[in-house]
Amino acid sequence: MLLYSDIITEDEMKLVDDIVYEVDCSLITVKAGADVDIGANPSAEEGGEELEEGATQINNVVYSFRLQSTTFDKKSFLTYLKGYMKAVKTKLSETNPERVEAFEKGAAAFAKKLVANFKDYEFYTGESMNPDGMVALLNYREDGVTPFFTFWKDGLKEVKL
Repeated sequence: MLLYSDIITEDEMKLVDDIVYEVDCSLITVKAGADVDIGANPSAEEGGEELEEGATQINNVVYSFRLQSTTFDKKSFLTYLKGYMKAVKTKLSETNPERVEAFEKGAAAFAKKLVANFKDYEFYTGESMNPDGMVALLNYREDGVTPFFTFWKDGLKEVKL
């Protein structure tokens, strides 16, 4: 397993089995018209803090990337996943053909794990809610408290800022 981190924030991204990235996330407090509080995790302190009126807690990755919650039953997710994997394979065939075989093998293995634990995941789309795009997968670490997102490595592209 390789570990990557954001060069600015040092947020970690772990590359798992050369097929998906996992990104740990946390809850932040958001209040309309106010700065975002990214302070300490109240669950890790001796008792939670009360939220100010009009404030809500939201996942920092959901908030920062304006992800939209969506739902699937297992059958509809498998239909989506099959189409998405085909689209990624087609794109890889055009842009990085030597990666196709590793993608197919790794994606199939990860998809089996995903389907076996389907009930543990929440699903998010990008802001455009394009049904052909990647669905980000939210799950929780073994502690049952720490959320993390999973993103398909080959469904991402590097963008220079």
